[in-house]
Amino acid sequence: MSNTWKKGRGKLGVLQPLLGQWQTRAESDLGSVRCTRIFGPVMGGSYVQLRARWEYGGPSSGQSRKPYEEIALIGAGDDGTLTFWSFTSDGKRSVGRLADVSDCHPEAIGFEAQMPAGLARMVYWPAEDDGFIWVVDAKKREGVDAVPGASLPSARQTGRPPLGIQ
Repeated sequence: MSNTWKKGRGKLGVLQPLLGQWQTRAESDLGSVRCTRIFGPVMGGSYVQLRARWEYGGPSSGQSRKPYEEIALIGAGDDGTLTFWSFTSDGKRSVGRLADVSDCHPEAIGFEAQMPAGLARMVYWPAEDDGFIWVVDAKKREGVDAVPGASLPSARQTGRPPLGIQ
């Protein structure tokens, strides 16, 4: 594992390893999928913005679906806890807080949000190949379920914003 998973200083420093543009491709229950996630500081470094885009199928696959998009801001909540505010292209929104997700990996970074179907977790941890693993799971009364299509091969960094988190 390389030094790219080094966390920075301050409240947002835990997000330092995620800064940049990341992309992965996979086959899923919905066909081929390409996911691009871009993390970067905004508003003078007070927040980190996530822009995500899921593209399914494509002209060569004979299948086409409208892309799914997300914009989220991550920063200190009213009580100082690292919080995210997420808005998605299907008109939904969610709010979550930094959580202990070390059951996934000792260096994992993650958030939990109460959703209509139960408690959902979004978790990132370093991959052996300098990328990261990203999963979403939901804790229901019956146990833990992975969200379909939300666990993909490790993302590869395709670009890095000019500024880190101070």
